[in-house]
Amino acid sequence: MEKTAARRRAWIWAAAIIICAIACAGIFIASMAFKRFDSADNVRIYIPAGATVDDIRIRLGSRLKADNGFGEKVYRLWRMQNGKPGRAHGSYVVEPGMTALQASRMIKGGYQTPVKVTFNNVRTMQDLAERVCRNIEATPAQFLQACDSLLKMKGVKPENYTAMFVPDTHEFYWTAAPCTVAQRLIDAREKYWNDERRAAAQALGLSPEQAATLASIVEEETAKADERPKVARLYINRLQKGMLLQADPTVKFATGDFGLKRILSAHLKTDSPYNTYIHAGLPPGPIRVASKAGIEAVLHPARHDYVYMCAKEDFSGYHNFALTYDEHQANAARYRRALRKIGL
Repeated sequence: MEKTAARRRAWIWAAAIIICAIACAGIFIASMAFKRFDSADNVRIYIPAGATVDDIRIRLGSRLKADNGFGEKVYRLWRMQNGKPGRAHGSYVVEPGMTALQASRMIKGGYQTPVKVTFNNVRTMQDLAERVCRNIEATPAQFLQACDSLLKMKGVKPENYTAMFVPDTHEFYWTAAPCTVAQRLIDAREKYWNDERRAAAQALGLSPEQAATLASIVEEETAKADERPKVARLYINRLQKGMLLQADPTVKFATGDFGLKRILSAHLKTDSPYNTYIHAGLPPGPIRVASKAGIEAVLHPARHDYVYMCAKEDFSGYHNFALTYDEHQANAARYRRALRKIGL
């Protein structure tokens, strides 16, 4: 009887110890699980492909720098939930007030937070690729390869690749495949060029690609949005009259020196199909990725008969417009005198 009672007491003590240990462990886990991120701002975490468990621990600790060791708590909870590095591959935003348990579950489940991809004011496909890939895991080289593959299948010539994109803001997952990103951007351009816009371009004797090319010249020619429809009409007038465009921005593009401040006579002789001083019509393709506003200026140009323009002598960024060459020469002479006064 005494042995039985002693055995029963031992079991009770063992059970009590186990229950106490479980309770302590529960309290410990709860203390981690319900700790809140005490940052004032959102923090984005990137877990690249091939990251190891140790890599993830370091990234969480370095990015989630809270006074309560929040990053370490997220990591421990992630491990307790049998989190897998491959599943964690992605980009996540941890918001102020989020609990460590919420953050760990987000990463364990691979529930990524989308990134915004925005591009504007880009000249070349390389510029476009670098801008797009700022916020996705793919490299510019991978994005360019995807664009080349997709656009070749559509029969687009390389010189018109930049006409296949319209600046905008898009959302992707950071891990999106480069072909997925490229296809979405190309599809967005196709959606933009609806029947109404195509008809407007056709009425001017332009294809969508030619309209984008002309818009790219107009945008390089003037930074003044309210002047772009007027500049667009001037170039349309010249095209319709069979005149050379003689657009300085195309010469700058032809030289490859985008930092040129002034186009000199030597530059005008640059041997390139983009040099509209020596080649008639539009250049082979855009000299930048034209914006929606630039394209709209071409599709809805101002009404006038001007065929000449020259920068204003007040350096306001606007232009003097002329109907005759003599009038244009007078405008140009005033501008040159103004340049000489400031030593240019």
